[in-house]
Amino acid sequence: MPKKKPFSAGRVPLILFLCQIVSALDVPLDHGGKAKLLDDLVQPPTITQQSPKDYIIDPRENIVIQCEAKGKPPPSFSWTRNGTHFDIDKDPLVTMKPGSGTLVINIMSDGKAETYEGIYQCTARNERGAAISNNIVVRPSRSPLWTKERLEPITLRNGQSLVLPCRPPVGLPPAIIFWMDNSFQRLPQSERVSQGLNGDLYFSNVLPEDTREDYICYARFNHTQTIQQKQPISLKVISVDELNDTIAANLSDTEFYGAKPSKERPPTFLTPEGNESLKEELRGNVLSLECIAEGLPTPIIYWIKEDGTLPVNRTFYRNFKKTLQITQVSEADSGNYQCIAKNTLGAVHHTISVTVKAAPYWIVAPQNLVLSPGENGTLICRANGNPKPRIGWLTNGVPIEIAPDDPSRKIDGDTIIFSNVQERSSAVYQCNASNEYGYLLANAFVNVLAEPPRILTSANTLYQVIANRPALLDCAFFGSPRPTIEWFKGTRGSALHEDIYVLHDNGTLEIPVAQKDSTGTYTCVARNKLGMAKNEVHLEIKDPTRIIKQPEYAVVQRGSKVSFECKVKHDHTLIPTIMWLKDNGELPNDERFSIDKDHLVVTDVSDDDGGTYTCAANTTLDRVSASAVLRVVAPPPTPAPIYDVPNPPFDLELTNQLDKSVQLTWTPGDDNNSPITKFIIEYEDAMREAGIWHHQAEVSGTQTTAQLKLSPYVNYSFRVMAENSIGRSVPSEASEQYLTKAAEPDQNPTAVEGLGTEPDNLVITWKPLNGFESNGPGLQYKVSWRQKDGDDEWTSVVVANVSKYIVSGTPTFVPYLIKVQSLNDVGFAPEPAAVMGHSGEDLPMVAPGNVRVNVVNSTLAEVHWDPVPLKSVRGHLQGYRIYYWKAQGSSKRNRRHIEKKILTFQGSKTHGMLPGLQPYSHYTLNVRVVNGKGEGPASTDRGFHTPEGVPSAPSSLKIVNPTLDSLTLEWDPPSHPNGILTEYTLKYQPINSTHELGPLVDLKIPANKTRWTLKNLNFSTRYKFYFYAQTSVGSGSQITEEAITTVDEGKLAGILPPDVGAGKAMASRQVDIATQGWFIGLMCAVALLILILLIVCFIRRNKGGKYPVKEKEDAHADPEIQPMKEDDGTFGEYRSFESDAEDHKPLKKGSRTPSDRTVKKEDSDGSLADYGEGVNGQFNEDGSFIGQYSGRREKEQAEGNESSEAPSPVNAMNSFV
Repeated sequence: MPKKKPFSAGRVPLILFLCQIVSALDVPLDHGGKAKLLDDLVQPPTITQQSPKDYIIDPRENIVIQCEAKGKPPPSFSWTRNGTHFDIDKDPLVTMKPGSGTLVINIMSDGKAETYEGIYQCTARNERGAAISNNIVVRPSRSPLWTKERLEPITLRNGQSLVLPCRPPVGLPPAIIFWMDNSFQRLPQSERVSQGLNGDLYFSNVLPEDTREDYICYARFNHTQTIQQKQPISLKVISVDELNDTIAANLSDTEFYGAKPSKERPPTFLTPEGNESLKEELRGNVLSLECIAEGLPTPIIYWIKEDGTLPVNRTFYRNFKKTLQITQVSEADSGNYQCIAKNTLGAVHHTISVTVKAAPYWIVAPQNLVLSPGENGTLICRANGNPKPRIGWLTNGVPIEIAPDDPSRKIDGDTIIFSNVQERSSAVYQCNASNEYGYLLANAFVNVLAEPPRILTSANTLYQVIANRPALLDCAFFGSPRPTIEWFKGTRGSALHEDIYVLHDNGTLEIPVAQKDSTGTYTCVARNKLGMAKNEVHLEIKDPTRIIKQPEYAVVQRGSKVSFECKVKHDHTLIPTIMWLKDNGELPNDERFSIDKDHLVVTDVSDDDGGTYTCAANTTLDRVSASAVLRVVAPPPTPAPIYDVPNPPFDLELTNQLDKSVQLTWTPGDDNNSPITKFIIEYEDAMREAGIWHHQAEVSGTQTTAQLKLSPYVNYSFRVMAENSIGRSVPSEASEQYLTKAAEPDQNPTAVEGLGTEPDNLVITWKPLNGFESNGPGLQYKVSWRQKDGDDEWTSVVVANVSKYIVSGTPTFVPYLIKVQSLNDVGFAPEPAAVMGHSGEDLPMVAPGNVRVNVVNSTLAEVHWDPVPLKSVRGHLQGYRIYYWKAQGSSKRNRRHIEKKILTFQGSKTHGMLPGLQPYSHYTLNVRVVNGKGEGPASTDRGFHTPEGVPSAPSSLKIVNPTLDSLTLEWDPPSHPNGILTEYTLKYQPINSTHELGPLVDLKIPANKTRWTLKNLNFSTRYKFYFYAQTSVGSGSQITEEAITTVDEGKLAGILPPDVGAGKAMASRQVDIATQGWFIGLMCAVALLILILLIVCFIRRNKGGKYPVKEKEDAHADPEIQPMKEDDGTFGEYRSFESDAEDHKPLKKGSRTPSDRTVKKEDSDGSLADYGEGVNGQFNEDGSFIGQYSGRREKEQAEGNESSEAPSPVNAMNSFV
């Protein structure tokens, strides 16, 4: 029997990799050491290595142009240069490496690199075909010097923008640009100063610290390792003060003509220019977009993509966000990108339209074909690009259109279809996909062979695998046609199927989870129509290596000893190697470290010994490890006491478990240097309120047990918290649960009420017990009721755990006795006390009778009625309600229906007052009884009249047509006459230049007049008028006005300022007094008087005092005008003494005096309780009457029903202010 060769798991991936190459390419020559098994097979050439398409060379070194290929027989090589044959034998500087197509051009000895610039292409050829390389463009690198130029110094004002141009020489490849100073230190860059993609240095705004003489642009050519330098640029930034000094000292030598500071300005773009620009990039490259702006303050740059978002993982910002880069750009990245420059003064944006083009790229590259004679096959060459690439085919390097014809092939666009191939069909095909941005060239051969199967895997290979891991058994093969592969286990086993095993295309058999019973011999069989081949391999399953005792975390003091243990268990056929590591490296070479069997011992531990120690056990098949951390600490000093809240108690235990009590015991935690003062015990009812903890009890800090009272039928858990002077600990772990036995309820529901909602029902409600109070399962309620005044037995019903029960069919508004008793599955609660309720109410049946009205005065009436029988109320008596309304006035005006007013009188009252009536009017009313259900029927309507009252003030009073000795008064009657007007009373008196009041004139005017002219008045004199109307009851409120007789026609003399209400006065005849001496003197006196009065007013206004003429006016008050009240002692004119005094104060700035009238207690014949509750918003919520008799201004009194008196005359000086 052949000797078995062990094959470790570490070598399996290599074999699988090689097998996959064979399977993918169907090329049998790629098997390295196994190639000897296929020495007799032929293979067309394949290019394996070549120089890049764009090949930039260093002109200081020899030129090496690579071209490597493989094939059987080995291929020969030839070259073209610029499209024509390159005869290397004729050039002594050009040689070709032996066994290779690589060219070596020896320009170091003699020659120039520029001589060999051109386009090179390599061809590898054998009897089966020819493969060609890419077109290799060879160019020498260039690093030219800067053109000599004279750079003028730059002088700028602080805050201006600047661009320092670099403009490096064009090199190959392009240079890398950077700015430095003379000391070769890079110039600092920021959001304000930065280098653009073109190499220029941009300043958004310059500062004085930018001043320097060595701004130098450097160009580094990496290919030749050279750096070229531009001439230094000098920049001076001067402030406004320096600029002014410069202008003053050397005006003719400066270009500046204005020494103004640079103002802050919104951003503008330094690059790119305009509002829009275009950018084109190739697929797969890095898209770089740049926006650099100037402005003051320095602008900030933002980027967005219109109608899209920037790719998350491929977007990068460079150069302080002035450059946006997108890597691996694709067609999807095309679109409009917007950069926005923004500072505090504004923003500007620029749109860059990006178009992504694409050089050709593979969709499906052609693959080598190995066919047997008579088989069919296809070569597919599928590429994409923008624009769409053109596909061209060559065979053996010759365009297929001019190549020799082959009847077995047919070209269909990007596909060549082969049918019934023969050995002469073998060739190498080239696919060329090209557009304006580049090309792709791929070689793929068709190799026609007739070969029986061959197994390339070594016979009797031994595979060793750890249990419960995948096992991969190799069966590398070759044959043409392609063989089929089958696997067998043992000598007589059937073929293995994919229900347990995995059969790979490259012949490998995979056992996903190898077990001990997977051990054995496996046979691989390869078949095609030309024959069969087989090979046996062997599989052994080993126990895994395990660390059964791992090293443990250790904290040791400096200078002590530490030991780590690592005990390993392994397969007895495998020999493990134990290795100790520190921080994933070897142990220190120190005698303090010793390994004794399963232990690592470290003596005299130092701080450097701290770290991670790993025990690694290796076998030929597996590796396991375990780690532990060593922490080295200093010997502890005597620690300072740490004061904190206590640690939570622990070891909670329940003992003496009775029906309604239990003993809880616990162990206190550390008090953390502050004695425990008390323990707080909480409980949880896991049955009803899991997770909610309630307070149970508190005990002193010296106790560790507590006797707890319990309620029936509760699933208790307890926890304990400790408290000291610092605070309270976190809760302990919960105790075990304890379910107490059920018991009958201890209590009955509360808030029991009986109230009907309909005339024939009784709704009984109560507040239910909570779950904790139920004391057991099956909580219910026994509801009992009977009529209070009857001899009926109790009626009872048991209901579920609800809060309401409705008794139907009851008499209307009958008192009931009610009881609600708790019960559960164990029994009843104690007998409850009875409460009284009533069945439902119905509307009252009877209207109040004998309604009587007593008119107290013109605005007040008293109503009396007889109560209704209580039985007819049919509910709780809430009171009586009066509806009253005004039907018509006594003045025989047209009838008008006015909205009804409502007053409610609480309880069993049988009389009430109706306030706020309109004098001289006819009213109608009725009375109704009210219960909880609503109103009963109305009583018979009763009508009554209110007597006359005093009128309101005349609606207006105007003085018109003033002359030298007359004034005409016009007025409108009172808006509320409150009776029949009998006459008007006009009183007036003059006011002299010293503000003294003259004699009072009293004048009676018929009631039918609305205009009156006063004659024989003094010229140029101010008069004050008091005007009011009268009825048979008395005088109404007065209205006042002032006016002045004229001095001369053509001049306005009687006009009061608009704010004092004076009328206009026009001269009645023309007298030329402008030239009279007395008139001039009078005008001077008036002007002086006005000036003095203005000063006095200003002083008095600031002090808030009275005018000095107040006392004089009080002395001249009209004695005939007194407050008028009705004689019946009820509401009429209600005024307090204080308001009477106020009416005699002078009017300020021509305004009328407000009257503050209040109701006097002695003027009312009843308390405010006699007034009902208003429904129309005229009365307070509590039924009190307000508002009708509160004070109003005189103009408002014109609308009211009250009498008033004439106020004292207005201070005459107010009309001049």
